[in-house]
Amino acid sequence: MDLSVLIPSRNEMWLSRTIEDILQHSEADTEVITVLDGQLADPPIPQHERLTVVYLQESIGQRAATNMAAKLSKAKYLMKCDAHCAFDQGFDRIMLEDMKDHYTMVPLMKNLHVFDWVCDNCSHRKYQGPTEPCEKCGGTMHKDVLWRAKPSPNSTSYRINSQLEFKYWGEYKKKQKGNIVDTMSLQGSCFMMTRDKYCELNICDESWGSWGGQGAEVALKTWLSGGEVKCNKRTWYAHLFRTQGKDFSFPYPNPGKEQKIAKDSLRDVFLNDKWPKAKHSLKWLIDKFDPPEWNETTK
Repeated sequence: MDLSVLIPSRNEMWLSRTIEDILQHSEADTEVITVLDGQLADPPIPQHERLTVVYLQESIGQRAATNMAAKLSKAKYLMKCDAHCAFDQGFDRIMLEDMKDHYTMVPLMKNLHVFDWVCDNCSHRKYQGPTEPCEKCGGTMHKDVLWRAKPSPNSTSYRINSQLEFKYWGEYKKKQKGNIVDTMSLQGSCFMMTRDKYCELNICDESWGSWGGQGAEVALKTWLSGGEVKCNKRTWYAHLFRTQGKDFSFPYPNPGKEQKIAKDSLRDVFLNDKWPKAKHSLKWLIDKFDPPEWNETTK
């Protein structure tokens, strides 16, 4: 087995479609391991020889569910992805061809256009969003599932601000030359690394809360341990952002509280250079990328 794709899932309406997409577009020896964290999949997931599904009656949190999936893997490489993503044809083969063991790699990121609302009465069409009556006639709307990557944006460059929060970084994108490019941080919806490195760096530290801050955690642990975070522009994935109101909101309770736990842990460890596995200081990373929003005393 070359690659295990790990999908932690709770209350994810597009999980089955995501799994089907991965299996359809993979060209390497790739499997999918999904952990249903306290809720059964709805709609159900079809069985497949390259799919392992674990159902937990009690929720353990996104970080712990991801780690459970990782422990079931026998592959050299792991890719964590969200349960609402689509992928390029041969994404796994392409990334494996360009992968090095000290890399954490992400594909180019697109936005995923999953569906439009279409009115049963007047045929008015509206871009995906929360369930509501037709704004034209008040009629009932149904989903027309499209499941396609939008042509833009094509995101390849990310950073952290002085509070270790995720930010897109358009200015640095202009400096990225070639197909395999540095990125200071990453968007936590998809990343690949070796299984050994995942364990060594304690990715998805469960003491940092259920979820939140994962992109910064993975990127900082990679860079500061002597690794490199790369974006592979030769392939892409498309991610559905949570813009659908109550229909597709955050799957865990108290999202603000859980994110605060993660962010407080990130800041305490990395702003104070307390991570024991670090070969570089945070200042080294700031000097390397020179991102905005960092004051001169920090730099």
